[in-house]
Amino acid sequence: MSQSQFLLFGSRRFAPLFVTQFLGAMNDNLFKNALVILILYRIADDVGMNGPILVTVAAGVFIIPFFLFSATAGQVADKLEKSRLIRLVKLAEIAVMGLAGLAFYLGNTYVMLGVLFLMGSQSALFGPVKYGILPDHLDKQELIGGNALIEAGTFLAILIGTIAGGLIILTEHGVAIVTVLTIAIALLGWISSLSIPRAEPLSPDLAINPNFVAETWSIMQMAASRRDIKLSIMGISWFWLAGATYLSQFPNLAKNVLGADEHVVTLFLVAFSVGIGLGSLLCNRLLKGEISAKYVPFGALGMTFFTLDLYFASRGMTASGGSLLSLGEFTAEPANWRIIGDLVATSVSAGVFAVPLYTILQSRGDPARRSRTIAANNILNALFMVIGAATAAAMLAAGWSVPEIFLAVAIANGAVAVYVCGLLPDATISG
Repeated sequence: MSQSQFLLFGSRRFAPLFVTQFLGAMNDNLFKNALVILILYRIADDVGMNGPILVTVAAGVFIIPFFLFSATAGQVADKLEKSRLIRLVKLAEIAVMGLAGLAFYLGNTYVMLGVLFLMGSQSALFGPVKYGILPDHLDKQELIGGNALIEAGTFLAILIGTIAGGLIILTEHGVAIVTVLTIAIALLGWISSLSIPRAEPLSPDLAINPNFVAETWSIMQMAASRRDIKLSIMGISWFWLAGATYLSQFPNLAKNVLGADEHVVTLFLVAFSVGIGLGSLLCNRLLKGEISAKYVPFGALGMTFFTLDLYFASRGMTASGGSLLSLGEFTAEPANWRIIGDLVATSVSAGVFAVPLYTILQSRGDPARRSRTIAANNILNALFMVIGAATAAAMLAAGWSVPEIFLAVAIANGAVAVYVCGLLPDATISG
């Protein structure tokens, strides 16, 4: 019998972890977007470098650590007591944010990129333990609700951090404000981590393999050895590829297709993030605590249908050469609400799609290897996002429009819906 997932906020088994991961995701995105805006509007011109290329380099610098360190992070999370490990990672975040303040003060692009690499490293270390600790503290019937809240909170944190970083950094004293905020948020994250209960290690005798290439190959093979886990990882990785593609194309959609200003981009970010949150929370209501993939194909089909409608709603639109539409002017046009509705509905479907897959990943397989399985998922997520970004860039370079990119995503989603139907046989674990 399912209880409201919101009751978990009153439990020490969940609330401190939620706050810790929420603050970490917000801090990552606050710094990343502040750096991107600073590069585009100040640093690139000052040092005579190409802004978009620098931004692309920055994205790569953040994601490289997931390939380098995820395998090691998974081993460490399986071997050590998890709450202590989280506190160590959060202490490292405070130090990294201190270095970020120094980098901003110096105005040195390479130091800033180095800090971004350290942030990516800290996130890569946190990922396996963040998801690996949930089954240690939650009952099986609570896992769907717990994952739903984590997923909803993550996207809300991404939204807040992204908007705050962009709005603050170019204001007077913006660099100082961002510096103080990132250090303060990191400190609060460490304080909240102090209340996370112990989670005893399930593989205390594990010998850490320092060869990350060999270990990466090993954990990927291990994850692929079970069909349900392999299908879940592939589905989650597709979720991040599709989500990253949507988010990266919102500025192009708003400016170059719809002729709208940056406030409309923010509206799209809000609509998409709120939709992910609603879809994630809807999972527990649909599944009533049952760990099951039975609604995952419907989530994929919803993503396909509403992304197709987004293509038809925006197809043929061309931005006028005049001034960009303000938020008020954009929302005053009834046809544009169809686009907003498609974004919300697509992301609600994405939330329904992703949350059960995370729960299956956590609840099946050998508990002693759980964090390594999650590390394998994080590696493939990063690979899919790189492939998605490269593919979208190639499409744009070849003359594809943004609506045509969404059409390609919709068609691919249809194939994913068929693929994840393989999870339906024996798809349920009773709590």
